[in-house]
Amino acid sequence: MGGPQHEVQFVSIHGHRRAYVKVGQGPALLLLHGLGCDHTTWEPVISTLAKRYTVIAPDLLGHGQSDKPRADYSLGGYANGMRDLLTVLGVDKVTVVGHSFGGGVAMQFAYQFPERTERMVLVASGGLGPEVSTFIRAITTPGYHQLMGVLTLPGVRHVGLAGMRALDGTGWKLTRDLREVAEIYDSFKDPAARAAIRHVVRAVVDWEGQIVTMADRAYLTDAMPMCVVWGRDDKVIPVRHASNAAALAPKARVEVIPNAGHFPHKDHPERFAKVLHEFIRSSQPASYSRAKWRGLLRNGQVGPQGPVSPVATVTDITSA
Repeated sequence: MGGPQHEVQFVSIHGHRRAYVKVGQGPALLLLHGLGCDHTTWEPVISTLAKRYTVIAPDLLGHGQSDKPRADYSLGGYANGMRDLLTVLGVDKVTVVGHSFGGGVAMQFAYQFPERTERMVLVASGGLGPEVSTFIRAITTPGYHQLMGVLTLPGVRHVGLAGMRALDGTGWKLTRDLREVAEIYDSFKDPAARAAIRHVVRAVVDWEGQIVTMADRAYLTDAMPMCVVWGRDDKVIPVRHASNAAALAPKARVEVIPNAGHFPHKDHPERFAKVLHEFIRSSQPASYSRAKWRGLLRNGQVGPQGPVSPVATVTDITSA
């Protein structure tokens, strides 16, 4: 995976230091990482995307090199933080791209700030169904913080990391993504990071699975181009959630990438960048209209099935 390739910059907002990478020129892309990750999850695609776009990849509060205070770790809080970061950076509108938990933040950002969102791209995103891995659910249980404190002691952690990386090297589909899971596990050695992650997860997940969903507001995507990308072999959030997205937002473009897991942008970075560029090239940026938004809110069909619209196509991307 290697180390970071792009300069990390810092800005203080509301007294908390925020880390981010900003590179390239052109229309702005806001890349939001998943739970326990940081901006480096996007490193395989940043350079390619920066050839056409202004790429902004922050470390969300509580992650990476950003501060980890006792703070608001709700989806709404994160959306506000991204609005404030973009304002400080002088960026008015973005195509927001969210991976896993970052997909939930992306949806919340688009919902709270439609006037600043041109498109939305969800990558193996949360918020599209209740199922999630047992590891994520376990974070919500009593005793997690103390147990993880023991499991991340130097000797225990090194053995665990070595085992995960060895299993990842086997190439088995069942052990796909273990290298990324190992990096998340390693970050839990910091008690502040563990506490922040616990607050994040408890806001969106309980023992039965995800408790936050876009189902009741999916009809609002009628006003905004949306693309959903998933890895066929995802073991963290099942690929069938991509079909849920197609049902909830029938106008969305849905792409399933074979031989990819929960991190399709890392498994196939060139293909991922191509999908993203083609989606942006072929869609017009949303133009916010208060009257249209008001009409959607008044007339939209709210419920688990979303709006009544033409059925979307779920596309399997075959090998080149």
